[in-house]
Amino acid sequence: MEVDARGLNCPLPILKAKKALAQLQSGQLLQVLTTDPGALRDFEAFARQTGNALVAQRSEGDGSVHVLRRR
Repeated sequence: MEVDARGLNCPLPILKAKKALAQLQSGQLLQVLTTDPGALRDFEAFARQTGNALVAQRSEGDGSVHVLRRR
């Protein structure tokens, strides 16, 4: 599943990711696209706090991509 949170500032990308993860089965992947500069740190903290694995993060164009695996 993919969530496009580009153009949104904290905490909206995290809230959209949380809502999308709730729809996934354990082990499934969620990709979140963001442009918020603080999103890299935010998603690292979100993964630690929720127990979902942060599989990958990368900068891409004017934003970043975050891949989470549902616990």
